[in-house]
Amino acid sequence: MTNIEFRRKVSMTFVATALVLLASAFVFAPGAYAATTEAAQDGDYNLALVCFSAALAFAVGALAAGMAIGKVGSAAMGAISERPEIASQALIFIALAEGLVVFGFITSLMILGKV
Repeated sequence: MTNIEFRRKVSMTFVATALVLLASAFVFAPGAYAATTEAAQDGDYNLALVCFSAALAFAVGALAAGMAIGKVGSAAMGAISERPEIASQALIFIALAEGLVVFGFITSLMILGKV
């Protein structure tokens, strides 16, 4: 696979993910928005956009972590094949890349906590 094909596939993945998130926000959010506006008349939140932003925060964190783990994991496996004694250090770097998912999840929970 060439570099151009890889970039095209990654960009199509981002577009497809954004479209799925947008569609799910507008399909599932109106019922929840109607329920929350009847219960609390204090502030008028556009719940569809809040849900979309929370989903986008988590999705971007998950995609970034996947890309980082792909790069770091392949480099780590190559390094471990040459020097097996650095396996623990390589796993630490992979765990650091996995932390991006946690940051995205916490951010989405903080966004949803404001509703």
